[in-house]
Parts: sequence; C-alpha cells; structure tokens
Amino acid sequence: MDLKNKKVLLMGLGLLGGGVATARWLLEQGASLTVTDMKDEGTLKPSLEKLEPYKDKIKYVLGRHEEQDFLENDVIVINPDVSASNKFVELARQAGKQIENELTLFYAFSPSKNIVAVTGTRGKTTTANWAYEILKSKFPNTVLLGNDPEKTFLGELKNIKEDSLVVIELPSYQLEIVDGENFKPHVALITNIYQDHLNRHKTMEEYALVKANIFAGQIEDDILILNKENEWTKFFLDKNPKSQILFTSENYIFTDAEKEDFKMKWGEHNLQNLLAASLVAFSMGVTPLDIKKSISNLPQIKFRQERVYESEKLEIYNDTAATSPDGAIAAIQRFGKEANIVIISGGTDRELDFEVWAETVHKHLKPEQLVLLSGSATEKMKKALGWSDFQEYGSLKECFEKALAISKSTGMKTTIVFSPGAKSFEKFKNEFDRGEQFNALVEDLKRSII
Repeated sequence: MDLKNKKVLLMGLGLLGGGVATARWLLEQGASLTVTDMKDEGTLKPSLEKLEPYKDKIKYVLGRHEEQDFLENDVIVINPDVSASNKFVELARQAGKQIENELTLFYAFSPSKNIVAVTGTRGKTTTANWAYEILKSKFPNTVLLGNDPEKTFLGELKNIKEDSLVVIELPSYQLEIVDGENFKPHVALITNIYQDHLNRHKTMEEYALVKANIFAGQIEDDILILNKENEWTKFFLDKNPKSQILFTSENYIFTDAEKEDFKMKWGEHNLQNLLAASLVAFSMGVTPLDIKKSISNLPQIKFRQERVYESEKLEIYNDTAATSPDGAIAAIQRFGKEANIVIISGGTDRELDFEVWAETVHKHLKPEQLVLLSGSATEKMKKALGWSDFQEYGSLKECFEKALAISKSTGMKTTIVFSPGAKSFEKFKNEFDRGEQFNALVEDLKRSII
C-alpha cells in the first residue's frame, strides 16, 4: 500500500489522541489529508491544537460530514468511534473507495506479520498482557499493542522490526472491516463472548460475527484458540476455520493443585486468563517449564481488579475496566465471599441486560453493601434489583465517601471494590478517565491519613 499523494479522508478526529496520531502518521506517508468530524471546532480544540504545526497540510470539514468528501477521496480511514455501517462509510464503499482503519493500516505497513491477536468480551487485556510477559522469555523482541491509549498502532510502527513478535489486543470495533485479506494473525485467540456493545452491534450474533473476523484470514499453518466452555464457541466452529484449533479448557500445562493455588490468589476469571495466555505461549514454542517460571513475574493489570490501597483496616480495588454486567459479576464473585465488602457500581447503558448481575448481587450482597453512581445503566440496575431504597449518588466522589463511611462503621477490615458494570460516557471521557479519577480519590485518602 502506498499512500504518497493519495487523497485520504480521516473520518473522526476525536478527543482521545488516536485521531491525532493517525492524522500525523498519514501526513508522514505523504497523503493529501482531509479530516472530517461531526464535532465542531470548539469541541475539538484540544486535538486541533496538537495538529497546529500541520494546519497548512490538512483540510478540515468540522461540525458535519459532506457526501462529496467520501466520493472525491481515494482512501477513507475510519476512527474507532465510527461504525462500519455508517451511511457515509457505506456511500464510500458503494463508490468503490478503499476503507481502512488503524488495524488494517498497521497490518499493511508492519515489517512483521508474526502476530498474536487477542479478542473477546472479558479478559482480553489481562490475557494479552500475560501472553506478552510469557512470550518475552523466548522472544525478546516481543511488542504489546492495543491496551495503552498512549501507544497507538500506527504510532508504534517505528518500533516494529522484521523479527518482532507482535501481541495485539483487539476490541470488536477494530475488527469490523477485517475481511480475511487485510489482517491475518498467526495466532488468534477469542477469550469468550458475553453480552456487550449491543448499542453498536445490535444483536449478539452480529457482535460474534465481528469477533469471528479475527480468524477469517488464517490458513492451515495458523492457530485459533477458543474457550470450549463458552456458549458461542460452537458458533465460531460452525464458520469452519481453516486454522489449527486449540481449546483453553484442554490446557494441561498446570496441575490441578497449581490451578487451585492460582485461583485462590487471583480469582477464577484470572485462572482462565492464565490458561489462555499460557496456551498462546505454548503454541509459539515456549516450554511448560518456562511458562511456569514466568508466573511469579506476572503483573497486576491496571484497572482490572487492581488493588490500589491496603492497610490493616481497608483494601481498595479499582475495576473500572468492568464496563459490562459480566465484568462486575466477576468482581462480585471474587470478593463477595468476604464478610465486609462494599461495591461501587453504575454508569452508562449500552442496551445490556442486568438481570444476571442483579441475581449475583442478591446472592452476595446486602443493600447497604452496594453504592450506586447515577446513570442510564444504573436505572436498569435498580429495576433489576427491585429493592425499595438505594444508596445512589451523582458523583464518584460522593460514592467513594459513602463507601468509606460504611467501611468505618463496620469496625472490621473492609474491602471496597469499584466495579461499575457499565460504560462511563455520561460523566467521564472513557473508562480510563473514570479509573484515574477514582485513583485520585484514593490518593486524597492516603494524603489525609498521612
């Protein structure tokens, strides 16, 4: 792919940095660049300021999209927030335009095609991180992408060598335009499929179909790893993958005793993440002995049931990455066995069902152990729970202060877990912003104690 002197339209600049990085990279390739976004100039000011040195090289169409831009440009690059079914993207597709996103551009320009791709609803970040940590023991030039907002796919291309092994975490939106030709990972892993992103994908089958794109381009020498225990695995098998298939539930690298010890320390969900990560490493030639040696060095993953405070009287965990009911369920199941626990939940809805979440809450918590942050998902949570009264607050600070008050009233060591079970966009930029704001509250607590 050669973008030099090509007319390229970047659809969606955004405010989180990815659009800015993509715009810079496209200019570095010599593209004639137009940037269009439904947000106006005032809203996009922080991003536009970062592109100020390039202002003479970019044509901006802001506050609207113009059909003519999608017909006159050669290549349309869509931002992650832009659905592949967007009417303007469809217009360009029908006109025979080349449709790309960060992932497909990365694959086209990467010097290495030795790629491990990880997707799924739950556990993909931890699994990708742990697979990366284990693989480094055999492949020192291993690179991890996809779970650090500061490290964009295109921005990190400069660090990829021909002998690099690239581990990529992929949310569904990156896979929407993958067609079997524009992305072909050597190892593909789907951790599981649960209800999520239905505001974008509409049905569970559509969501699973997008996830299935991860193995669409694989051939007989490639490897696909699935979770046999997940109900959607049959759906993927019915797509007749060409690759060799391995199942995480048939992972015999660890003894039952080792699995039980790990589960007691990290939780059942993290045992599943370990089994998946170790199977990725094993499929790439890392020995079981070296995999086991790596376990003691596995990092705690930021914002995934991350312990951010511990004292004689209190433990606090930040699980802001639990953006769906299933994520919060995992936290309640792990910590709900403790007598003194306070869960902070609530946020923005994505057309998800909270009935099973409510059943889990009823099983493990009393009403006084649940603090709710107001939001559209919170309304559905309250309805599913059916309680007559709730501890609900409009800000994260108020929720945290209430949780601290509850912990002090017990007179015993208490665990506070911030596990929203919902998206964040009504009150925060994204779940990472939400997590950082929670950590700031914890830092304020530490300072007050000192």
